[in-house]
Amino acid sequence: MDKLVIKGGKPLSGTIEISGAKNSVLALMMTSILTDEDLTLHNVPYLSDVLTLAELLENFGITIKVKNNGQPEDLYTTKENNLSLTLNGSTINNLNAPYSIAKKMRASFWSLGPMLAKFGKATVSLPGGCSIGTRQIDLHLDTLKAMGAEISISNGYANAKVNGRLKATNFTFNKVSVGATINAIMSAVLAEGVSTFLNCAQEPEIQDMCHLLVKMGADIKNIGTSKLIITGQDKLQGATHTTMSDRIETGTYIAAIGLTGGSITLNNVDFESIKNLIDTFKKTGIQIEKTGDRTMQISSDKQIKAMDIQTMPYPGFPTDMQAQFTALMCLAPGTSCITENLFENRFMHIPELQRMGADITINNRTATVVGVPQFNGAKVMATDLRASVCLVLAALSTPEETIIDRIYHIDRGYCRIEHKLAKCGVDIKRVK
Repeated sequence: MDKLVIKGGKPLSGTIEISGAKNSVLALMMTSILTDEDLTLHNVPYLSDVLTLAELLENFGITIKVKNNGQPEDLYTTKENNLSLTLNGSTINNLNAPYSIAKKMRASFWSLGPMLAKFGKATVSLPGGCSIGTRQIDLHLDTLKAMGAEISISNGYANAKVNGRLKATNFTFNKVSVGATINAIMSAVLAEGVSTFLNCAQEPEIQDMCHLLVKMGADIKNIGTSKLIITGQDKLQGATHTTMSDRIETGTYIAAIGLTGGSITLNNVDFESIKNLIDTFKKTGIQIEKTGDRTMQISSDKQIKAMDIQTMPYPGFPTDMQAQFTALMCLAPGTSCITENLFENRFMHIPELQRMGADITINNRTATVVGVPQFNGAKVMATDLRASVCLVLAALSTPEETIIDRIYHIDRGYCRIEHKLAKCGVDIKRVK
């Protein structure tokens, strides 16, 4: 099991290329189920979650070809960060998503809707992934049932079927759910009739998937709002699409500058998706300047101001940035309150930050952070994707050695993070 060994305490300096968005590319890849034609995706980040989803899609029979700078590559052994994938679903011959793959990633459950829409049946294992709290599948199942699907749960699998095509529905989500919204959209684009979904998640990654589906021939109105109107089509065609840049990775490196000082350039930035993050980080005292259409300069003198945040569905402060922002507030003089409204177990990074000297008290869904002068080096353990990277941020700020165990969590969502940070002067190495 790999570990990261970090000796920080130095200001960062250099340039970091922001990768394609993990939360977007998984949904984009899943749309390959819906067409028999080639789907080509550019700006695909090299992540373990991408490999897991590729394994799932290949299990269905989908063919995946990989190119880097126009040259064929092996997805599972490539050394590149930015890839182009061509997926073809005309060879699907298996409608079963097994536990052996689904246990690794919750997004595997997103295959249920498009499988039902395209083939009228599917068997999908109940999902695994980060243990950050209850993420029930009820909303996924309720939307599909409303569209005429018969679904039973047995032996850890959802067994679903529909007579003929899925039927259009008018459905209101009783809570905002990214995954259920994605599943509903991919189901409705091939359903019979016009579906209206209310209280949809509005995340930029969902918008990215909708834009791809429109290229494939789908009819989706009100993209980017909580009310989606989808007219089902008989079939979808192939398309070519570039994955949006990762707004969470962008925010993570902004927080890194706040903790370490220095100045870095971020390339391939999607400014539209991070407006709310930029506003929040500027209030802490971090200097952020747009220097090009997709380029920003970030600098800080480490004089961070304490402030309160609450995680909310987009366009609110993202739960995927809560851990990183908590690490930043640990070094801000004064008191900050971090309220997590979306997942009840998303404070598992706090005991590890406390091992590094943080002064944090948890009361229900709120963490009260009292700023300390510095973090201490320690041996710590990653518990989930975003928790793991917040430990990296804390380690960057102290000259003492920090060893972070179970970093396979980081590899799920951060493309070769040690290489990007090393280019900015960080003493960081991966140890087998």
